[in-house]
Amino acid sequence: MTDGFFEESKEQSLIKSAIVSKYFWAWAKVIMSQVKRGDKKIAYIDLFAGPGRYKDGTKSTPLLVLEQAINDPDMCQMLVTLFNDKDEDSSSSLERGIEELPGVEKLKYKPKVMNKEVGTEMVKLFEQMKLVPTLFFVDPWGYKGLSLQLVNAVVKDWACECIFFFNYNRINMGLNNQFVEEHMNALFGKQRADALRLKLETLSAADRKLTIVEELCKALNPTNDRHVLPFRFRDDRGARNPRTLRVGRRHRDDRYHPPASMRVEWPQGGLRRSSQRIRRTGGSLVRDEEDSGCYRASG
Repeated sequence: MTDGFFEESKEQSLIKSAIVSKYFWAWAKVIMSQVKRGDKKIAYIDLFAGPGRYKDGTKSTPLLVLEQAINDPDMCQMLVTLFNDKDEDSSSSLERGIEELPGVEKLKYKPKVMNKEVGTEMVKLFEQMKLVPTLFFVDPWGYKGLSLQLVNAVVKDWACECIFFFNYNRINMGLNNQFVEEHMNALFGKQRADALRLKLETLSAADRKLTIVEELCKALNPTNDRHVLPFRFRDDRGARNPRTLRVGRRHRDDRYHPPASMRVEWPQGGLRRSSQRIRRTGGSLVRDEEDSGCYRASG
């Protein structure tokens, strides 16, 4: 199991679900209008899906996404979904949750749930596939399973995007931890990770954080042909939460324009504001003033 992660719908998990489900809706509406004359398919893939519901009964992200599809006539006929969790109890719980969704029979393509480890075999699978426009959600609750190879494999095709959350504190500690060196090298690339370790030795805490995010963005965009946008979200008390990265290929095809922005509403009705204190200037990331505006999903 995932060490009690799903025992209650904690604030951070609810915010993640709100961000991803709302961004999926905005993304899908843009893409569906473009693919109606082609394959008439879009996809949503969650490689660390977890169970269908939290212990308190709150729906997890996969169920929220499927509910949106069920309630939209066009999406019902176009959406292909794939969910995966290596934990057998979680994947079984998700299958039950999907089966119990009202109207799930309306979906043209039955949701598929897998029970596999995310590793080199899954990366090779995606590398060999030509994907329909797909939104990937990757939230491994840390860093294990998240790699440059995986991101490269899932965003290589037209209109494919990847959203992943990463826990800065764990990555910061992991960079100099020999027991997780393999995972850090997979995330940054070995050469970049080694150079980053040396660079961090003399930096202040604030500059260290900025440098780690910047190097990860560079690693994800080595040929400068992708949108790589970092965000940090916080609650109304000002508490700072793990960062979010949205990665999508920059296409010359003018048919595809990523969603511009969106607001994420807290389940109790209050707006959770974003803090995008990192911005790009001349190809580098710099600290910015506190932003009390909406959570931005795209640039």
